[in-house]
Amino acid sequence: MMVLALFAPSPSGLQLEVAGDGAAGVTVRASGTADDVRLVLTATAEGGRTVGPIQLNPSAEGRGFYSSGPVLSPGRWTVVVTGPSARASAVVEARAPQSPPSPAARAAAPAPKSSSHLWLWGLAALVVASAFTAVALVRLRRS
Repeated sequence: MMVLALFAPSPSGLQLEVAGDGAAGVTVRASGTADDVRLVLTATAEGGRTVGPIQLNPSAEGRGFYSSGPVLSPGRWTVVVTGPSARASAVVEARAPQSPPSPAARAAAPAPKSSSHLWLWGLAALVVASAFTAVALVRLRRS
């Protein structure tokens, strides 16, 4: 969760946006340059714990996006990212990564029901039952 992000324009035009990734990592968006740049992350937590320096590699999300992967332990961190004549920082809240439910838990969970068109089937059944009842009443009166 991103708590605070500072944008750092540099004379070269490079701007960095730093944010938490919602778990134990950091993401950075670099804009203002056409090339991938070398970025370095350092972080300090409450109580003096430190991480880094860590070189950030471009992520597969697209040009200008960088990701640290899970490098922070749970807690509040002040993260600083530096690049060629650019620097940005953010305060992020790192959380323990969520694990997916076990296969046994998924099997025990009820399957979601798709009821978006269920009312149409009920209405059709009511119309058919009404038609049969009307036909039966007409035949009984004629006999």
